Amino acid sequence: MSGVDLGMPAFPDAAREAVRDAQLRHNLGRATNTIRNKRAAVVDELDDWEQLRASGAAIKAHTLGRLDTYLERFESAVTAAGGTVHWARDAAEANRIVTDLVRETGETEAVKVKSMATQEIGLNEALASAGISAWETDLAELIVQLDEDRPSHILVPAIHRNRSEIREIFRREMAGSGTPAPTDLTDDPVQLAEAARHHLRDKFLRANVAISGANFAVAETGSLVVVESEGNGRMCLTMPEHLISVVGIEKLVPSWRDLEVFLQLLPRSSTGERMNPYTSVLHGVSEGDGPSNFHVVLLDNGRSEALADEVGSQALRCIRCSACLNVCPVYERAGGHAYGSVYPGPIGAVLTPQLYGVESEDTASLPYASTLCGACYDVCPVAIEIPELLVHLRNRTVRERKGWFDRLTSAAMRGLGWVFGDSKRLGRALRLTSLGGRLFGRRGIGRLPWPLSRWTDARDAPAPAPESFRQWWERNRTGNGDER
Repeated sequence: MSGVDLGMPAFPDAAREAVRDAQLRHNLGRATNTIRNKRAAVVDELDDWEQLRASGAAIKAHTLGRLDTYLERFESAVTAAGGTVHWARDAAEANRIVTDLVRETGETEAVKVKSMATQEIGLNEALASAGISAWETDLAELIVQLDEDRPSHILVPAIHRNRSEIREIFRREMAGSGTPAPTDLTDDPVQLAEAARHHLRDKFLRANVAISGANFAVAETGSLVVVESEGNGRMCLTMPEHLISVVGIEKLVPSWRDLEVFLQLLPRSSTGERMNPYTSVLHGVSEGDGPSNFHVVLLDNGRSEALADEVGSQALRCIRCSACLNVCPVYERAGGHAYGSVYPGPIGAVLTPQLYGVESEDTASLPYASTLCGACYDVCPVAIEIPELLVHLRNRTVRERKGWFDRLTSAAMRGLGWVFGDSKRLGRALRLTSLGGRLFGRRGIGRLPWPLSRWTDARDAPAPAPESFRQWWERNRTGNGDER
């Protein structure tokens, strides 16, 4: 897929602004610490956690290695159960398919289950341009939609908002799209949840079209599995007459038995629970029970290209648990908006550049949004080697972009290779740098002039040592009989 502008500044610029927001840092730190501790507690309960983790990784790797076969098997099973499968190469095609399907029903609005895939393709905006209102029913997604904001976390899209901010959003915005918030609304969580329920109730009762994603798609049976914590998904998946599900092609698992592994891994890694409060399974259509018109849109949108990358393809194992975000020191300080993508944090830093390419500055900067501490790999329930992927994508960025700065860097490396390739040249270079060390003393070099300032804007440039190791050796050891 060709590079695209995600509509946000490159990560270094966006992060620079984000870390200045003390309230944002407080909200993120408190929320991620809570989720992190809950996850650790329920994971420690299982003696076979590492075996489960290895099983999840193996199932996903096996499926991705035979994805064409399982996709065809899934399509056949869905069709046999009375559903219809559509294939979408990119976001534009997926949006067109969904828009046409909604138009065919004659409806002008739809209720939505929280879905990363539909956010990825900008479905809400595409539907709005066609005169169709798509209402988010997940509490956090509702907050983001009412405030015309962007999600900042995979699991908790409104993690950057505290209770007081949410209360003000509800009071200000709810009346414009349905049942208004109570005039005496406080920031008590019970009251906020009650206001959201009242606001959404009319939408649930009158909706004839629902749009969802899926956590898993079972090739063997043609079933879609949706896990959630609030019950809004169950309302969307069972009450409307028409259901349209947008599913990334990497969401497949081969068989029903494979769900046993993932339904243990996902809730513990995401919400810190032993099991999901609501696990819904969609299987075709049945008269008098659930939707009578069921469509699945299988979305590629760069996934095939990512699959072709022997190293990068492991990012497609992701089950969207968000555990890597909750342990990442960079995410905790910069927040999700700094990544400029629907997929923030460590997984976003490796997935987004593969889905969209690295031609643009915003995607090319993402693999550098990490300290490479490795905490993301330690908590990943399907053992994605995110640090390895980050380094892999940094190398790819340098190879593919080849801008003037990259050419300058390559020339500098060739020059260093020439110097290091000869002992005498290296000795002369060391003597020159020693002169610089004596000139700057202990002050350090500080900020270098442009374009080298791109280096010193993010790190200190220490002064060279006033004496090289070679010079010290010649002064203290040569001729003393201590050479070994």
